Amino acid sequence: MDPRFLRMLVAYEDRRFYSHDGVDLRAMLRAIGQAAWHGRVLSGGSTLTMQSARLLERGGTGAWRGKLRQMRLAWALERHLTKDQILSLYLTLAPYGGNIEGVRAASLIWLGKEPTRLTEAEAALLIALPQSPEARRPDRAPGAARAARDRVLARMATAGVLGKDTAVVAMSDPVPSARRAFPALAPHLTDRLRRADPLAQRHELTLDADLQDRLETLARDALLTRQKGMQVAILVVDHQSGEILASVGSGGLDMAQGHVDMTRALRSPGSTLKPLIYAMGMDAGLIHPETLIADRPVAFGLYAPQNFDGHFRGELRVAEALRLSLNIPVVLLADALGPPQIMAALRASGAEPVVPGGKPGLAVALGGVGITLHDLVQLYAGLAHGGTARPLTAKYRKAGGKTRITGAAAAWQVGHILSDLPPPPDAPPLHIAWKTGTSYGHRDAWAIGWDGQHVVGVWIGRPDGTPVPGGFGAGDAAPILFNAFQRLKPQADPLPPPPPQTLLPGRAKLPLPLQHFPRRGSASTAREKPELAFPPSGATLALNGGELTVKLRRGQPPFSLLANGKPMETGIYRREVTLGGIGKGFLTLTVIDAAGQSDAAYIRLD
Repeated sequence: MDPRFLRMLVAYEDRRFYSHDGVDLRAMLRAIGQAAWHGRVLSGGSTLTMQSARLLERGGTGAWRGKLRQMRLAWALERHLTKDQILSLYLTLAPYGGNIEGVRAASLIWLGKEPTRLTEAEAALLIALPQSPEARRPDRAPGAARAARDRVLARMATAGVLGKDTAVVAMSDPVPSARRAFPALAPHLTDRLRRADPLAQRHELTLDADLQDRLETLARDALLTRQKGMQVAILVVDHQSGEILASVGSGGLDMAQGHVDMTRALRSPGSTLKPLIYAMGMDAGLIHPETLIADRPVAFGLYAPQNFDGHFRGELRVAEALRLSLNIPVVLLADALGPPQIMAALRASGAEPVVPGGKPGLAVALGGVGITLHDLVQLYAGLAHGGTARPLTAKYRKAGGKTRITGAAAAWQVGHILSDLPPPPDAPPLHIAWKTGTSYGHRDAWAIGWDGQHVVGVWIGRPDGTPVPGGFGAGDAAPILFNAFQRLKPQADPLPPPPPQTLLPGRAKLPLPLQHFPRRGSASTAREKPELAFPPSGATLALNGGELTVKLRRGQPPFSLLANGKPMETGIYRREVTLGGIGKGFLTLTVIDAAGQSDAAYIRLD
């Protein structure tokens, strides 16, 4: 509270507040004498403590029986509370007209500001209103409100709390004539948290209020030039801690379908799952950023995926296929990994994807799954955090969870590839890793980006799911993403350096199976896949002198063994191998056979 307001309040309402024991007998006797002399009540004689007692009881002000009860409660309050606590009690419960209680609510709704800094005129108005909150409501009785305010200013000048000239100038200030809207930062998120825990008296959130306000303004401005009925959602998180810093569920509650929280709505993610699938392929030893992969017509039974632009590019590097967001290479990779494995990785990130019909198919790679913006940003937070799941939270807690989505090297490789994408036209030149997506029928446009500290996700479309002709991620969502990053901070935090196990040679120096991703239907993929018979995936093993025994089954030798994406042994014809130089911690162990087929196990070494 503004200290000047507190001085004026005590001087006007209860000048002996800090010296009496809850009841000011001198003031009480004066009030009785005035009432007897004039035949009517001129002053109540109630102290601030007694007024707090009345507000606690929701009692009346006039009857002497009520006064006696207030006096008893006032003495009790003085025994158990400090003067500042009693003052806080009054300022929390005092009525200010209509359904407004508490000085902070009154300052926001009548003055449009927090009560930390008030002018003399504003302070006087807030002191005058609780005495007759309905009769002096500024929006209904501005004349009465002004007269009451001016009486407070005049008395403050007489008491020497304000200079006479200051009081006269303050009396010339206008009185507010209408209620203002309450601040409604993050209304969707806060409503959801209150519904989840309705008995909690206070919710301590991780949101940055200034950032939230800036991004709500950005969302509202972004819709000004859009087609009618469109909405936008923005989510900002710290991927180091998993804390949600800003959550914009719509461009405004007063807009079309603005009450729908689009950070939690199930939508098709379009191409935004491709980074996960490429990272899983690298983790499994199927590909490397320099691996050549085919972009040619292909059919999986009746399913024949097409690229967004309808063109084919032949063989190209995996890194380029990801940057261009080509559909056919990622579907080939999804076929090799298996849709259930992709869904398992999504769930490992903390997401709760929903598959139409319940059985995932290859279309998952291109957005054939329902997922929310919250879960998508949570997935990217895990990739940005070295492949470790980062469950998101809007309430303070310790960062938890060590569930691995992908290996650290694979997560870094994907981020490194996507950080080379140029920014959208006219966007600030921020060096971030980012990916866009557009769902089938142009219903959803996405853009997700991250740097060394934060992940920002943007969705734009129609909440009712109807198409947006001409809408797509790169043109609609990406500019909002870069603007959101700019409002988050002036410069992006640098992305981390590659983990020690990252394989960084050119294609010619890659192990032979990693130089070319096999084409579907070739003779090589028709053979039995290799299998890691030992150790089993999910096992926790004790290291024996830094050595690990690996047993292989099926597949066509020679084999290559990779640890966290780094080749450990190549040209292996034996089915049992002892690997040396293995350190403690989480390990992704991958075997690749001569046909380029692979198997992987995720283990922990103690």
